Amino acid sequence: MNKSKRILVAPLNWGLGHATRCVPIITSLIEHGYTPILGSDGDALHLLKKEFPELEAYNLPSYKIKYAKKGKHFKMKMLWDSPKMLKAIHKEKKETKKLVKELQIDAIISDNRLGVYYKKIPCIFITHQLNVLTGSTTWMTTKLHQNIIKKFDECWVPDVEEQPNLSGKLGHLKNSKLNLKYIGPLSRLKKSDSPKKYHLMVLLSGPEPQRSMLEEKIYDELIGYNYDVLLVKGKVEDEQKITSLRGNIIIYNYMNSKALERAIGESGIILCRSGYTTIMDLAKLEKKAFFIPTPGQFEQEYLAHRLHKKGIAPSCSQDEFTIDKLCKIKVFKGLKHFTKEVDYKALFEVFSKVKENSDPTPTTLST
Repeated sequence: MNKSKRILVAPLNWGLGHATRCVPIITSLIEHGYTPILGSDGDALHLLKKEFPELEAYNLPSYKIKYAKKGKHFKMKMLWDSPKMLKAIHKEKKETKKLVKELQIDAIISDNRLGVYYKKIPCIFITHQLNVLTGSTTWMTTKLHQNIIKKFDECWVPDVEEQPNLSGKLGHLKNSKLNLKYIGPLSRLKKSDSPKKYHLMVLLSGPEPQRSMLEEKIYDELIGYNYDVLLVKGKVEDEQKITSLRGNIIIYNYMNSKALERAIGESGIILCRSGYTTIMDLAKLEKKAFFIPTPGQFEQEYLAHRLHKKGIAPSCSQDEFTIDKLCKIKVFKGLKHFTKEVDYKALFEVFSKVKENSDPTPTTLST
């Protein structure tokens, strides 16, 4: 029966985190007999197509998210770009309706894509941001976000409900009428005991121009660094490119899940952004890390500060980072994996409510 269920899985293209944390969900959908249909844009869609080349994939309107060059201008840049985002969300709603009808979609899983919703079928929203931190406007952005979440049948929060947890106040509300399900941290990676090959692994990610700005700063800081380093740029391209720098630094443009899993296992310490998906991955692999939050991004700054304060992982601002600060890692506990595993069978029961699509003749769309 499940084989007839076609589930549109649509992660936001904001860095690679939303797409990568959908990988275990897509894998489990396949294992439970469902047919996932991929929908996104840019690098997020490119990554999912590389992970699941056998699945149908469709382009959704781009939010055209681009960060400010200076962190203090982050919120102003987001406000300035909000008309473009609202326009994209409107187009996204229309495209979703079209996809549902023409592809006979039975249900939707949207990871932070605000317009991927259709009221006639079960719709799931994935987010760890029940509170959207934006400084003095947090109350407003949180209310707006929660009003969108209310439209969906369920909201899956990739964390545990109790203490200790990974998301803190981002993913936990004191009182809420939202239909929340805490499904446990999501990660496409699995822990293994690998012999150490690299002293340091640098994981770059996130929208431009901040990704490239951090890359340039890391290159400058690695001058004179005599340990073996693996640097992954987080740039999903048609072909994997591997280069070296000064003999001790190996550079990849991107890695697929298996290669990344192995490389993190072979690395002693990790230097990266404090994006929530990255934190979930490193917790699953129980790694020690140093975090550099994206300048001006309140969510990443909060997560980095919280982990630092709890003695789990050190962090500092991008401007303040120097390579010698990595020595602080040894006095921090490191990230630990929660034992809770996602119960996908129970989670997917929501799809049993799906009604048969009334349109028996789907139209072929371009992938």
